[in-house]
Amino acid sequence: MTSTAASIFTIVSPQSVRGSQANSKISVGLIGCGGRGTYDAKITNSDPRARITALADLYDDRIEQAKAALQLGQVDTFHEFEKLLASPSIDAVFIATPPFEHPRMLEAAVDAKKHVYCEKPAGVDFEGCKRVMQAGKKMDPKKVLSFGYQQRYGPVYLEAYKRLQAGAIGSVSVARGYWIANDPFTRRDYPGLDPAKADLRNWFCFRKYSGDFIVEQDCHNLDVLHWFLGGLPLRAVGYCGRKVRTTMDINDNLNLTFEWPNNLLVNFEANQLTPIGYRKVGEEFTGTKGTLVTSRASMMHYKGRNDVETMESKRDITYEGIEQFLGRILSGDVENVADRAARSTMIAILGRTAMYTQKEQTWKGLYGTV
Repeated sequence: MTSTAASIFTIVSPQSVRGSQANSKISVGLIGCGGRGTYDAKITNSDPRARITALADLYDDRIEQAKAALQLGQVDTFHEFEKLLASPSIDAVFIATPPFEHPRMLEAAVDAKKHVYCEKPAGVDFEGCKRVMQAGKKMDPKKVLSFGYQQRYGPVYLEAYKRLQAGAIGSVSVARGYWIANDPFTRRDYPGLDPAKADLRNWFCFRKYSGDFIVEQDCHNLDVLHWFLGGLPLRAVGYCGRKVRTTMDINDNLNLTFEWPNNLLVNFEANQLTPIGYRKVGEEFTGTKGTLVTSRASMMHYKGRNDVETMESKRDITYEGIEQFLGRILSGDVENVADRAARSTMIAILGRTAMYTQKEQTWKGLYGTV
């Protein structure tokens, strides 16, 4: 399958969009120089259409680690992200900071008239998601606003969605999602650092910063369900617990049931306590004529007894998401996904509320009409 970004690149050259060879590359600033931000920046810097020209982070060691990983020479660095956004030479920004900061920083990037790629989730609460929606409405219509829900751009997911829409598995009867894996975050001690700042360095461990792991991580699965099932669930009920994080602020296992329209029941299960060696991450859609199983690694179409078609990913689908972002900047074929990204995040928050209260939750009283 030929990606949209690749098709754009064969037609439109950077020079034709941005002028001379000297300034032909898209100038990109990275806000948040942790592991994920640096990974996104590596993909960007390896693309012939773009280059990382500025880094922003609260911590010098993060900036230095990113510079080394990206093999950057002279590059502008900032502790205040606002100063990076004020640079007229920067065309686009990546926001890869702790999730609680996403709404504030996205708003500022929109006001600064930059192209924006914001890592998921949209926020850690309904108010933050609402801010992202409002910022999206203010976005310059000539600018791109993308989110790091990379399944939306992965060839295996696009193929599965095409088959579902074409009726290849018939009417969807049930669906499920799961993220069963190990703890992805390493907690560290920061002796001598102010306790509040040390907590921020360990942001994943605090629900006020991360939103708990259903929001920070599992929003990926819930975005796929949002996409494939054509909208939002009506209600959610479920439970969560702490088996290994007994003294922490976030959970390590959960089980939820969502109801989508037409009495479509969707089970979602996740944990971050499974020892390394077993991992199961993805979604399943069962219809009257077959089943689709999706993941970042592959798409499997179960058509009948001993009749299974498999399509495998050739690489990490983050590449497709970032390449499409850069391609849209050059082509002018912009997208603004603030609204859908916020809604996918809100599904995670609805589920979190149901688990925390141990009561069935609907949107009424939590957010209102969505």
